[in-house]
Amino acid sequence: MPPHPSPRGMLPAAMPPLILPPSATTSTTPRRSSCAGTSSKSGSSSPPSSAASSQPAATPSPPTSIRSALSWTNIKKRVNYWSHTWRTLSCHLCHWFGQRQWNLVLALMSSLTLSSLCVSSSTPWSQCVGTRVSSNSSLTRSPLLRKFLVKLAQRIALISLPPRSPSWRYKSISNSLGANLSSSTTGEAYSSESSEQVNIDQTDVCLLEDMDVPEIVEEIIDLLLTGLRDSDTIVRWSSAKGIGRITARLTPALSEEVISSILQLFSPGEGDGSWHGGCLALAELARRGLLLPSSFPDVIPVIIKALHYDVRRGPHSIGSHVRDAAAYVCWAFGRAYTNCDMKAVLEQLAPHLLTVACYDREVNCRRAASAAFQENVGRQGTFPHGIDIVNTTDYFALASRSNSYLNVAVSVAQYKKYLYPFADELLCNKITHWEKSLRELAAQALSLLVQYDMDYFGGHALEKLVPCTLSSDLCTRHGATLAAGEVALRLYQLGFTFSTDMQKALSGIVPAIEKARLYRGKGGEIMRSAVSRFISCISIAGISLNEKIKKSLLETLNDNLRHPNAQIQCAAVDALKHFIPTYLVSSGEKIANDIISKYLALLDDPNVAARRGAALALGILPYKFLILKWMPVMNKLCSSCTLEDKPDDPDAEARVNSVRGLISVCETLTAPFDQSSNSGDSVYAYIKDYVMRALFTALDDYAVDNRGDVGSWVREAAMDALERCTFILCRRDIAALRTAPASGHESELSVMEVNSSSSAHQLFDSGIAQDLVAGIAKQAVEKIDKIREIAIKTLQRILYHEEHLIPFIPHRELLEEIIPNSTDLEWAVPTVSYPRLVKLLQVSCYSKSVLSGLVISTGGLQESLKKASTSALVGYLEDSDINTNCEGKSREHLLSCDLLWVLQCYQKCDRVITPTLKTIEALFSKKVFLTREGYSEFYSGLVDSVGSELKGSKDFTKLCAGLSILGYISSQLDGTCTKAFTQLLTFLGHRYPKIRKAAADQVYLVLLQNDDLIPSENMDKAQELLAETCWEGDLEEARRKRSQINKMAGFSVATSLKSENQETRITDARNIVTTDENKSYSSLVDFSGY
Repeated sequence: MPPHPSPRGMLPAAMPPLILPPSATTSTTPRRSSCAGTSSKSGSSSPPSSAASSQPAATPSPPTSIRSALSWTNIKKRVNYWSHTWRTLSCHLCHWFGQRQWNLVLALMSSLTLSSLCVSSSTPWSQCVGTRVSSNSSLTRSPLLRKFLVKLAQRIALISLPPRSPSWRYKSISNSLGANLSSSTTGEAYSSESSEQVNIDQTDVCLLEDMDVPEIVEEIIDLLLTGLRDSDTIVRWSSAKGIGRITARLTPALSEEVISSILQLFSPGEGDGSWHGGCLALAELARRGLLLPSSFPDVIPVIIKALHYDVRRGPHSIGSHVRDAAAYVCWAFGRAYTNCDMKAVLEQLAPHLLTVACYDREVNCRRAASAAFQENVGRQGTFPHGIDIVNTTDYFALASRSNSYLNVAVSVAQYKKYLYPFADELLCNKITHWEKSLRELAAQALSLLVQYDMDYFGGHALEKLVPCTLSSDLCTRHGATLAAGEVALRLYQLGFTFSTDMQKALSGIVPAIEKARLYRGKGGEIMRSAVSRFISCISIAGISLNEKIKKSLLETLNDNLRHPNAQIQCAAVDALKHFIPTYLVSSGEKIANDIISKYLALLDDPNVAARRGAALALGILPYKFLILKWMPVMNKLCSSCTLEDKPDDPDAEARVNSVRGLISVCETLTAPFDQSSNSGDSVYAYIKDYVMRALFTALDDYAVDNRGDVGSWVREAAMDALERCTFILCRRDIAALRTAPASGHESELSVMEVNSSSSAHQLFDSGIAQDLVAGIAKQAVEKIDKIREIAIKTLQRILYHEEHLIPFIPHRELLEEIIPNSTDLEWAVPTVSYPRLVKLLQVSCYSKSVLSGLVISTGGLQESLKKASTSALVGYLEDSDINTNCEGKSREHLLSCDLLWVLQCYQKCDRVITPTLKTIEALFSKKVFLTREGYSEFYSGLVDSVGSELKGSKDFTKLCAGLSILGYISSQLDGTCTKAFTQLLTFLGHRYPKIRKAAADQVYLVLLQNDDLIPSENMDKAQELLAETCWEGDLEEARRKRSQINKMAGFSVATSLKSENQETRITDARNIVTTDENKSYSSLVDFSGY
């Protein structure tokens, strides 16, 4: 931003000069030679005459210019003159600020009147302003007013100084392309241009040193330096620009003093605001050419510290804005200076800029450092491999922190100049960072640098990391433990040979941590996870351990298995997966039996965390362990998968881990037998008979707790396990067919060949195939989007598996038409999945399972899902292109049979019955099952099921849906209408007032539509009785009215008088306890959620 034009140049031509009448005497105000110098007389006045000495002292003459008028020490003597000067100054300041901002400045200056500032001629201007501002709390709280105060001060300082462009300013290369080209053709080097900047003309130096600097400028500079420490960025930024503008009008000596004052802001005792403001000020000075190369030795170390400024404050840190501003300084250096002066500086800054660009926590700092590096590469052009690095560290590549650490930094580190700064940054700063995820990422990033110098990381790096694992600081020991394990693993993968001392040091880390009791207190969970990862790394690397350490490490992992934190359990399981094969397989059967027996006993442990960890641990045991006790292991896991009716065992996570452990055991046991047909038959038979049955049972897990449908976790794991078990059985069947004596050659088996083979000897038969597809298809039409998507993708993989053909799938062509082998369909979207999957209702072997899942969606609470599923179901019923292929029966008839099956199969299961009743109600409302005859059997079965479900129910939603269904059936001219109407009348005497009112409404609507239920002579009287009775009132009165309606309809009135009397006695007994007549209704409201 160029400096503002001089106020003298802005004076209008018609403005009269600010000169007093000739009668005024000349001012003898002392003038200062510099900001910090002493005052001296500029001249002496002539001695007064005798006549003049006898009269009072004359008023001092006003100054001859605006600059001298702003000598605030003489304001008190020149108040009359200032009335004209202030108006002129206001015009110029209004032009500078803009009208809106100037109005705010005037509001500030209203409290800083001239009379209040001019208490005494010796009071400094900044002290007067500071006193006034500090006395007004609204000014100190407003950053906008503080910003305008800084702007006003710097404008006043600019008016007080002569506008000139000093010859000592650094002049970079010309902005003209033609001048640069001509200088390059004539052979002029930048070094001569640079040396010209230092050799300032002695005449100009004398003129600059002889320049008068008013005292007010020194005070304003102090004010701006204080503004660099302000708590708001806008104030610091405005102060930095003001310092740049004022320094451009000072002498070289005074500018050095200003720079020295700025560098004092970077002391360790200053806060982050001072560091940020100092960086902004240095950037402004460099951008304006006011920071000479001679100051680089003092400035560059400060900038390097600012690039890594990060101060811990409790659970977080501050300093990202400081690092961002430091990158801005480096960016300004690249634009302001020539290659000759920047060559040595760039050698220092380049590694630090790239370190920040690759490893900084904040994305804005990474991008700022990359932009600064790119600017210097483009303008200086002396970086080796600079263009390649710029292309690697581009704007988008640095957006992801993990990509910056694991890819960008590794690509840059291939150049030796940057490898060791990167490694030092990770070792010293990042693995000790306060954020856990960043420490884990830094450990992985450090291991990826090992490939460039294995001796350095196998020696110096590990020697530095091992002692840090016992540090008292949690962040340090956690990061060091992770980094030591990752580096050791990477060295092993690259073929590095560890020395005996290093192996001994690595093997003693975990026992030393346990001995120091670093698992206790704050951070114990973090250390447990890190230790598990470390054990996993040294197990893969094959670090030699003695028997005592092996036993200690095994106990450590077993303790972590029992920890309630799932992350710690998973880390321990992953470590056991590598620890047991490396160190315990060769120890004999006794240790193997002991380990298996211990984990089997943990499956019955009262601690749910122990059961979860044991189930996962059994799944990762090697084949040599499992073959010893495979049947007890699989039997125990099968029983742990299912939801048992035990109130003390409701843990869903234990069942999920059991399912995962069971399928892992099956895969481990069957891996050696895939190509053989004469061994492992008992294992495969057990999988078919018991494991598949347990998984089908787990697929029907709908457990619910305060977290919601936790059974969906088990169902998700069961679908994955069923798919993998299917592949296990099919691989075995295909291998058996290929090795059969009848086959003279090996060839790919077609669908016809596999299906035509006798299923008596097949492990995966048609019954399993049908149950598999039906069970997964049921999950594909339920209410949870994630489960629907997983189920459909599972079916897709089963249908289109590339390696193994899955035989005996009924109606495979229809399934492939419904679920194509495409990734373009969004199966989680209800409007995409339901119109396709409802077509399975036409297949009898799938329809019942699909409908039992579909009613959960059509009768659910989610309105969008309910609308999409219901529309798909109605559209299926109305689609004439769908053929049922079931003896000419209509789709409505097949659907009615399936609905009755659902009601009978899930009796008293409100999870299914309530949405099923709501689904039937919705279908009745759309005239389904009501437009044709021949549904008497469906009506009769429906009335029986509804009557048994509503009896004794307290579910308001279920009762209302049942009453509506009875109303629809009663309205039909069918033989079942009388039976439905009789049940409907019984609810007129229900104990809940809302239910009585709903039943009365249904009865009234039925009588309007069906005239055969009540004789015509009693019809009007019955309707009048229904309309005039307050059914939400007294219960006994409602029951008397119900008896009258029964008489009018010709029904028997002696219906369950005994039960009503018994209910009345129970009600009287409750009334003795409490006088609240609405207690039963309030319980209904509480239960229904209203």
